[in-house]
Amino acid sequence: MTETLERAIARFRLRPAAPEAASGRVSAAAFRAMALERLRAVERDVGELKARVNGLIFVVAGAVVSQLVLKVMA
Repeated sequence: MTETLERAIARFRLRPAAPEAASGRVSAAAFRAMALERLRAVERDVGELKARVNGLIFVVAGAVVSQLVLKVMA
């Protein structure tokens, strides 16, 4: 079990940078592709955050409404 877990973790560790990337120079196309990929990741994260906030607002609003109904009924 632990060997399987260690192998799975090792697959997700960062690998050493390629020699051309280590020099700090990247072509414009590669830079654009990296920037677009990071932007897509940020968009996914913002979408997930938005969904969580909407869910939280829904739960709080539901709790407020239920408390109001309980106060009116009592």
